[in-house]
Amino acid sequence: MIYLEIATKLVIGLAGLLAVTRLLGKKEMSQVTPFDFIYALVLGGILEEGIYDEKVSIWQILFAICLWGISVYIIEICAQKSDRMKKLLKGHPSLIIRNGELDIKQMKKNHLEIEQVRTMLRKQGVFTLREVRDLYLEPGGDISVKLHSKAGSVTPDMLDLNPRDEAPSILVIEEGQIKEEELRSVKKSKEWLLEGLQKRNYKKIEDILYGEWSETDGFYIQPYPKKNSHIQ
Repeated sequence: MIYLEIATKLVIGLAGLLAVTRLLGKKEMSQVTPFDFIYALVLGGILEEGIYDEKVSIWQILFAICLWGISVYIIEICAQKSDRMKKLLKGHPSLIIRNGELDIKQMKKNHLEIEQVRTMLRKQGVFTLREVRDLYLEPGGDISVKLHSKAGSVTPDMLDLNPRDEAPSILVIEEGQIKEEELRSVKKSKEWLLEGLQKRNYKKIEDILYGEWSETDGFYIQPYPKKNSHIQ
C-alpha cells in the first residue's frame, strides 16, 4: 500500500507541475523571470515534503497543489491587468548602456561588473563596447543589444571586400583601476598605458570608468560622466 501511495503522489505531483507550467504560458527558459522560477521551486518543495512523508495524505498534497495553482493564476491575471503589479512581480528592463555610455548606477543596481557585461556581449557575438549603442538587461537576465549603424548595417561580403580580422579587445581599465594582468597578457606595461592615456589628455586613471585596447583599433576610453563628458 505504501508503494501505491507514493506512486499516486508522484502522479498527482507531475500533474500539478504540468498545470503550473501551463499557467506560466509558453515561454522559453530565457523568458522565465525569477518570480516564475519561484512558482515551480515552491511547488517542488511541497511535493518533496509530501511524497515520502506518511503523515501527509494524498488529499493534503492535492489541496496544496490546487491552492498554489489558483494563487499563481490570480497573480498572473493581476500582473496582466496592472502595469505596477507587472513591474513589481516580473521586473522591467534596465538600460545598462545608453547611446554608447555605460550607466554605472544601473550596473550597481543590478550588481553587474564591467567584465560581466563584456562576457554577455561576447555571447551575442560583440567583442568590443565601441560597437554598442544601447544594451538592455532583460528581467530574465539575458540582454538585448542595439549596435551603432556603422557596426551592424553593411558587411564586407556585401561589398566583396577582404578586410583583415580585428584583434580582440582587452579590458585595461575598470572603474579607475588598471588591469595589470590583462596588460601582461598582451605584453604591455603600466608605463605604456599611462603614456598612451596622456597622449589622449587623460591625466588620472581615477577619472576613467572603462578602457579597452586592441591592436587593430587602439584605445576606446570612457570617463566617468561627471568628470568628463567625451569619449575618445
